[in-house]
Amino acid sequence: MIFISILILIVAIALPTINKNLSAILYTRISSIIFIYAGALSLNALHIQSIGSGIGIYSGLFHVTLISQSLEVFLLIIGSIILLSWPLYINKNNFNRMKDISFLKNTVNLPKDEEEIFNLDENEVLDKTDCRTEYSLIVLFSTLGSSLLISSSDLISMYLSIELQSFGLYILATLYRDLESATSAGLKYFLIGGLSSCLILFGSGLLYSFTGLTNFESVYSLISVSDNNYIIQGLSLGLIFIIVGFLIKIASAPLHNWAPDVYDDSPTIVTIWLTIMPKLSILILLLELQTQIDIIGELSSSSFKLNLENLVNINLILGENTKYVLKNLLLISSLLSLIIGTVVGLSQTRVKRLLAYSTISHIGFILLALVINTEQSIDSLLFYIIQYTITNLNTFLILIALGYSIDYTTNKYNLLNNKVYNQLGKGELNKDIKFISELKSQFYSNPVLSLSLTVCLFSMAGVPPLIGFFSKQFVLYSAIQNGYNFMSVLAILASVISASYYLKIIRLLHTEVEEDSFNNNLMLNFLSKSEEVKWYKIKDSLVKNKNQFGGSYESYKALTNFHSFLISSLTLTIILFVFKPSIILNITQLLSLSIYNF
Repeated sequence: MIFISILILIVAIALPTINKNLSAILYTRISSIIFIYAGALSLNALHIQSIGSGIGIYSGLFHVTLISQSLEVFLLIIGSIILLSWPLYINKNNFNRMKDISFLKNTVNLPKDEEEIFNLDENEVLDKTDCRTEYSLIVLFSTLGSSLLISSSDLISMYLSIELQSFGLYILATLYRDLESATSAGLKYFLIGGLSSCLILFGSGLLYSFTGLTNFESVYSLISVSDNNYIIQGLSLGLIFIIVGFLIKIASAPLHNWAPDVYDDSPTIVTIWLTIMPKLSILILLLELQTQIDIIGELSSSSFKLNLENLVNINLILGENTKYVLKNLLLISSLLSLIIGTVVGLSQTRVKRLLAYSTISHIGFILLALVINTEQSIDSLLFYIIQYTITNLNTFLILIALGYSIDYTTNKYNLLNNKVYNQLGKGELNKDIKFISELKSQFYSNPVLSLSLTVCLFSMAGVPPLIGFFSKQFVLYSAIQNGYNFMSVLAILASVISASYYLKIIRLLHTEVEEDSFNNNLMLNFLSKSEEVKWYKIKDSLVKNKNQFGGSYESYKALTNFHSFLISSLTLTIILFVFKPSIILNITQLLSLSIYNF
């Protein structure tokens, strides 16, 4: 479904007669409908009776199971939500805006060489859009890779799927070519992503060279029956390289250094995609690998104990070693993610860098549940993934909303700011919130958004009775039940310490500051000292005429109704989960049981 839709959209974009009649935002809406329809088709596949044990398709390259189909539906729904929540330009105040521009040109006295700053083309004001046509097409490509990766059961399909997903993300990070930071983020992402892909390919090559197999089921069987030490060691080494490559892609410590830079430099509408969609598919694949190898290790261990007197099945010990090598690798990564995501996050002053380290800390909890690998821990892992997705999605949607409504008196001059910024050769001024200090006193101008963001941050910190508290509680309970006492204590300390940087944002949100109608600190963050002189000259002229300046730029860029509805719905989900927890918990419990029973 998604592949056919991609072909149709490519034709539509390529044909001028069609493309000129379709706005960029319409492509985004069409893509979201495609996701919803594809999700409905995946949901319908769950009614197939043999789905429990799985269905092999395309000669065994993909294995469709209950958990893969369910999480594919969840993935597609989240993708459609992100696309539908795109903020729009609206036209209801075009007349007032053009009147204000005309007023500025006639009243602000500037030297002749600076008058071009006010040469604002009417079509530029009325027809300009922030949505890129390519965005929806690239998102479809990337999501297709994610959907295929969830169901991959072969080294070939796994590598092709991860590359299809990754190449879309590399392009997505550099989509806003006018922003120097976005280009830098895309380049960093491409280089680190290329390195991780090389590790995955190298690990896959090792597996094939030692076994002559590419199918996962065949590899699992070989681990359980082989008595060749040489083959088992090659299997372990290949799996280590593959898992390290995946750990890089999900930004797990100590392989996380690229994530804060890429997330901070990318526009928020791109960051929201990078922090959610690729992580979901990779974590599900890691769950499949770790669970199957662990089950094989347990079976081998049981057989070994029953036949201890024979001491002939050396492969049983080696199978157990493979299990523990991978478990220890994930455990070390979980430990470092909890420490680094918590400690380094304390020193951050930029919003998206702080949220990047917050994500690393959450990855530590997820990997801890993956290491434990029991029915209870897998249940908590799936629930944590759902909770993380909901909370993270809502947080970034609120940041996007605040970015277009922050500091009303400054936003009246956003159109002028962008022209000044263009004249200085820096492209268009991005309206994303960069610094934590920009959120100061937002409760007094945007109380609803501020309260929603506060709820999300409290949930991330694990404050009861919000949904984030229960996800951490389930993981910690599983860890204690299985003897991971040190990791449990460390996770509790990490959660308590990380609450301090969440509280820092909450405190700033509710701190009142003296109003400054012409505060342009956001603009000046992007300018050098020499460039500030030119800006202040324009600003002084505006101050002299501020009482005559009319109109409103507040609605120059507005959120869609669906964006507002989505923020309220997700916030209520986070708050009210405690009153009806069975809906999500029953789903995750059934999925975790399906892994062990089939």
